[in-house]
Amino acid sequence: MTQPSDPNHPHHHASLTETRIDGESAYEGNFLKVKRDTVRLPDGKHTTREYVLHSGAVMVIPLFDDGRVLLERQYRYPICRVMTEFPAGKLDPNEGALACAERELREETGYSAREYTFLTRIHPIISYSTEFIDIFLARGLTAGERKLDDGEFLEVFTADVAQVGEWIRAGEITDVKTIIGHFWLEKVLSGAWQPDRKEPPLPPTPGSTA
Repeated sequence: MTQPSDPNHPHHHASLTETRIDGESAYEGNFLKVKRDTVRLPDGKHTTREYVLHSGAVMVIPLFDDGRVLLERQYRYPICRVMTEFPAGKLDPNEGALACAERELREETGYSAREYTFLTRIHPIISYSTEFIDIFLARGLTAGERKLDDGEFLEVFTADVAQVGEWIRAGEITDVKTIIGHFWLEKVLSGAWQPDRKEPPLPPTPGSTA
């Protein structure tokens, strides 16, 4: 069996890796930071890379015992639309992914879960952001009281898994994390996929070879 270090392995990347030489902050806001790095390309030349530094996030797929899922509607300012999504939120400093999943589900929906299963990590904007989203499946839901952040407005509702799939097919749900999470859920419920990763990997940093 070939290994990643083998040039014939599909994930071999030594000849494609860019190496960070230096960098600076181009912008620092309350939520996002934009970095500008000087990198060495595989052919030895230098260029710059600008990217958004993001601490990462989680998304939770809350699954009821009767097969329904819990979703949210909220207004997303950059695209001027109310979007339908699974509950999600950004990691706080020094917060683990599971703790974040538990907190976000409780704060945004009021629900807690008996069981959380890590499904996968996705990178939704690989061209200009370090953002990653760890996706969890939550079962054994118990209702409670929501604790929304100041200035946070969202509606919570339930739907059948098949209905969510139809909304995706029709283009009514376009949020990428929700689409990927739905397809994962379908695979898990059908028995085609069995989650086999116990916890998310550590995120790499720009310029590393991880």
